Amino acid sequence: MDYRIIPVTAFAQNCTLLWCEETKQAAAVDPGGDIDDILAVAARAGVKITKILLTHGHIDHAGGTAELARRLGVPIEGPQREDDFWIAQLPQQARMFGFPGACEVFTPDRWLDDGDTVTVGNQKLDVLFTPGHTPGHICFFHGPSKLAIVGDVLFAGSIGRTDFPRGDYDTLIRSIRTKLWPLGDDFEFIPGHGPMSTFGEERRSNPFVADGV
Repeated sequence: MDYRIIPVTAFAQNCTLLWCEETKQAAAVDPGGDIDDILAVAARAGVKITKILLTHGHIDHAGGTAELARRLGVPIEGPQREDDFWIAQLPQQARMFGFPGACEVFTPDRWLDDGDTVTVGNQKLDVLFTPGHTPGHICFFHGPSKLAIVGDVLFAGSIGRTDFPRGDYDTLIRSIRTKLWPLGDDFEFIPGHGPMSTFGEERRSNPFVADGV
């Protein structure tokens, strides 16, 4: 499994292009916008995007999903169904935050839930249901690579906001501690914004969820 992180939109959201090195089939995880940039990275890497994966329905993560799916004719998988109300509000989110284009509403081809798996070429990603930032937030992890894609659940030195509709602080903390920490301290993670880190580092130093906090 290989990947490239592509910051997109004015929110510098980390879209991840993730691919199977054997088949060169790829997934675009959280294509919030700047679709041409995502396609250019895929072309340079010599990979073919065959699906879109979503951690949650906020505009900076999902705003470019309908356009990319239409241009490539690929399916959309995720998030968990409880984020449907966020996807339904994408046009309103676009107006509120000044996003270009219509940011169309869409229905995922497959809603995902805890314990599900998705494939990228010959590789398998496991799904964790991690609500709190949004009610339908999910994370993906690839055990052999010890890599997780956590959307806006956890950041290097911080955690996701919980002041949006149907966000909940206690639920978010519980998601981090009961779903992410058991994967192991040596797991690296790609957050929705900012630099990568490891779960071990966050357990040591994150002021919100470090052990003993």
